[in-house]
Amino acid sequence: MALLILDSCINCDMCEPECPNSAISVGNNVYEIDANRCTECVGHYDAPTCVAVCPIDVVKPDPNKKETLDELAEKFIRLTT
Repeated sequence: MALLILDSCINCDMCEPECPNSAISVGNNVYEIDANRCTECVGHYDAPTCVAVCPIDVVKPDPNKKETLDELAEKFIRLTT
């Protein structure tokens, strides 16, 4: 499942440099996560780093982008080859 950043993001700049897939970018009001690039850090880390560094807990699973661990791993392979 891809992650998303809620509108209550405070734009602290912590998440963007932590993303190994360059899936996080500055949006119109808050940071945004590109679901096509987000692997929840599968292939890189044991857990999503953006979730770990967010000081206000606004990075959540995107209910509209449900993916299995295998699908996330396949996306990781596509992004890195």
